[in-house]
Amino acid sequence: MSLIVTREQILQLESIVGKELLDAGADHVIIVDMSGNLIMQQGSMHMEDIFSLAALSAANFAATAEIAKLIGEEDFSLLFHKGDKRNIHFSRLGREHIIITLFNESVSLGLIRLKLNRAIEQMASIFKGLEGKNKWPL
Repeated sequence: MSLIVTREQILQLESIVGKELLDAGADHVIIVDMSGNLIMQQGSMHMEDIFSLAALSAANFAATAEIAKLIGEEDFSLLFHKGDKRNIHFSRLGREHIIITLFNESVSLGLIRLKLNRAIEQMASIFKGLEGKNKWPL
């Protein structure tokens, strides 16, 4: 899916990410589409290969969706990977987007999930307007 995100929409997304996730202790937040295209990123981490992370995250989400189908689920709406120093949480954002949240061991998974739910509710209107609209001319 190709789309155009306006500067105003990016500023709205950055405001929501900052208020709900970064202020709660998340280190970095990335929004990608299901094809792995980077929509936006915000946070304090230096990401050397953000485009590979975006593409691999989308592929991981797609692979997990196929696993869900194998066990009779339509889809999984979130994924979580725990590391020694850093954790990564993936949530579906509408039908076409994924929000990726990186956080360390000092922040609880429950807080991140609570804040993500609030952020996703706020972002829904922005992405609802994008899905099915603003496609690049072919």
